[in-house]
Amino acid sequence: MVVESSTDGRVRRGNETRRAVLGRAVQIASVEGLGALSIGRLATDLGLSKSGVFAGFGSKEELQLATVRAARRIFYDRVVAPVADLPPGAAQVLALCEHWMDYSRGRVFDGGCFFYSVSAEFDAQPGPVREALAAASREWEEQITAVLRAADDLPAGSDPDELALLLTSLMDSANGHAVLHDDPQRYDRTMRTIRRLLGVAPA
Repeated sequence: MVVESSTDGRVRRGNETRRAVLGRAVQIASVEGLGALSIGRLATDLGLSKSGVFAGFGSKEELQLATVRAARRIFYDRVVAPVADLPPGAAQVLALCEHWMDYSRGRVFDGGCFFYSVSAEFDAQPGPVREALAAASREWEEQITAVLRAADDLPAGSDPDELALLLTSLMDSANGHAVLHDDPQRYDRTMRTIRRLLGVAPA
């Protein structure tokens, strides 16, 4: 029988608390923004002590940064990782876009795409949070551009960099419209457009 030491127990409970706090924080931020996060609110929502939540983060800014990092991990796991081992080509690009649409449509985050929801809040505010959001945006653009550059079966004349810009714009627009107007059909219309751009036959 293995007996857990008091130190190990505190570490485990601390990790569990942190996961619970960040799980709630990403949902609040996706709807109300990162500015709506506070130690007190999260403690109340989760039935925890303020001191317990504060010990895991130390400041509102660190809480915001940790929330962005948590959202990046979730985004990668739901959108990027599932297509990473697919063979290069238009089908891989299409699968990446489909997973992005499922991520938004399925409300992995209550407010739709987390990064679409929170980026405007910090785009003109220099500082660590803005830098973290900008890094996440660059990472996503690089990921979709990379799969487009690797695809050798795109329609003739396709420019991977321009197509990446167009696809991300279409997906962002679908997310914004669907969330604002409660119109899930926008995802389907957008996917039909993406299929045409990639030269993939209609589903």
